[in-house]
Formats: sequence, structure tokens, C-alpha cells
Amino acid sequence: MANAKKVGTLIKKARTAAGLTQEQLSRKVKGANASDIGRAERGEKELTTEQLKQVAKATGVTQKSLLDAAKGTSSKPASTASKPASNANTTSMKVTATERKLVEAYRKADSQTKKNALKLLKGGGNEVLAGNLLSGVLNSLTGKRSVDEEGEESEEE
Repeated sequence: MANAKKVGTLIKKARTAAGLTQEQLSRKVKGANASDIGRAERGEKELTTEQLKQVAKATGVTQKSLLDAAKGTSSKPASTASKPASNANTTSMKVTATERKLVEAYRKADSQTKKNALKLLKGGGNEVLAGNLLSGVLNSLTGKRSVDEEGEESEEE
């Protein structure tokens, strides 16, 4: 059970760093509800290996950190993709203000804008795609219409 408490601490740090509630995280972990996530965070429930992998994917920590902690072989806390504003004690990757803004905009964007962003960042973009991406990001931030890769507008729900 000592390992369960260690894993639980890592899960909670990762979840809060990702800005997720227990309910939101539970929707991303098959076979777990918010109560299960809370119990796992307190060390009262051990999640399956598959569930730990899903937690890692949903929160942006490495799967290895959670799996090693579950086995009792980890000596370092889980690393997170971004630094949470509310908890300075969490181990995290340092990001610039621009990188933080990109992550925040990405999280708010619709799925087509996210796809366009990835294409552009991987070097597969062009001027039309860049324009559509910028439009999509701005629209997702303001809650207006999005523009797909072909330039077609669609209403956001």
C-alpha cells in the first residue's frame, strides 16, 4: 500500500498540474469514476497498468514515472509538461511565456484547428493553412466560427 500512496501523490500532482478535476480525469480513464480517482490519489485504490497509462496520457506525465512508482522502483516524481500556477512544489518542465500561451490556445482550440497547428509546426503547412490556423485559434479564443483546412467556415456549437 506504500506504493499506492506514492502513485496517488503523483496522480494528484499530475492531475492538478494539467488543470483537471477528478471527474474530468475519470472520463479519460476507462473503468474509473471520480470516486476511484480520489481513492487512488489517497492510496486507497490501485489502478491497473492500463489505467495508469491513460492517466499519464491525460495529464501529460511520463508513463514510466507512474508505472515505476507503482512497482516501487521510481526515485523521482513524475515530470509534467507545464508548470502549474497554483502549486510551486510540483516538479515541472520550464516553459517560456510564449510556449504557455501556445499550450493554452491549443487546449481551447477545436479539433480541426489542433490538426492544422500540428501540421504547421511539423513543417507541412503553407500560407493558407497558416491563415486558417490563426483564424481558428482567434475564433476558438473568442468562441466564434472556425475555418477548416479547405477554407470552409463552420459554426461552433
